[in-house]
Amino acid sequence: MSLCNRVPSTCPGKGRGRQVIAVARTADVVIMMLDATKGEVQRSLLEKELESVGIRLNKHKPNIYFKPKKGGGISFNSTVTLTQCSEKLVQLILHEYKIFNAEVLFREDCSPDEFIDVIVGNRVYMPCLYVYNKIDQISMEEVDRLARKPNSVVISCGMKLNLDYLLEMLWEYLALTCIYTKKRGQRPDFTDAIILRKGASVEHVCHRIHRSLASQFKYALVWGTSTKYSPQRVGLTHTMEHEDVIQIVKK
Repeated sequence: MSLCNRVPSTCPGKGRGRQVIAVARTADVVIMMLDATKGEVQRSLLEKELESVGIRLNKHKPNIYFKPKKGGGISFNSTVTLTQCSEKLVQLILHEYKIFNAEVLFREDCSPDEFIDVIVGNRVYMPCLYVYNKIDQISMEEVDRLARKPNSVVISCGMKLNLDYLLEMLWEYLALTCIYTKKRGQRPDFTDAIILRKGASVEHVCHRIHRSLASQFKYALVWGTSTKYSPQRVGLTHTMEHEDVIQIVKK
C-alpha cells in the first residue's frame, strides 16, 4: 500500500495523518522512497513519524522476559552484563507505569527505550528498505555514499537505473520463494510460478494448489537446490528452496 499522500506533522494527528501512517503496522516490509537531492531530512522525518505509531525499523524485538504479577514486588535478573540499564533504573521505569509487582529478565544488553517498548507491548518490528531516487541529479561521490548506507538502494526511475537490483532486494526483504510445478511426462511450467514464504514445505505447496491435495498426497519428486540429487522423492515435510521444481503424485 502506498502512503504517498503523507500529511506533514502527522504525529499530532493533523488530517488523520496518524491513522494513515499507522497502516504500515500491517505491512511485511516498509519501502521508504526518498529524494536523493534533499539529503537526510525526509528520512529522519519519516522515521520519527513511524516511531510515534509504534513501528521499529530494522530492529529485532528486545530479548527481555517481562511478566506482571499480583504480588511479591519486582524480581530483576540478567544473564548478560548490562551497560545501559540497572536494577534501580528498571524499577523507576516500572513505577512510572504504575507497575509494582513484576518479573524481569534481561537476556541481552538493552537500552531503557527498548525496555519501555517491552512494557508497552504494542510495538511492531519490521524490515525497512530505503530507496533513494533521482541519483542522476547528484554527484557520483554522493551516490556512492548513499549506496553504502545499510539497508539502502539507489535508483533513478526517470533513467531506469538500478531497478533490477531494487527488485532483487524487495524479493530478499519479503523472504519469498518461487516454486515451479511439473506434470508427469512434461516440461516444468516456468511461466506460472507458486510464490510462498521462505521455509515453505511441500505441504504448503499442496495447499496453495488445492486445499484437498495434501490429503491425497502420496509423494513428490523435487528438482533443485533443496535436494541431494535430482529428482529426489520427498514427503510433505520437505522444505522447498527458491526456484525448485516439484511434481506431485497422488494416491
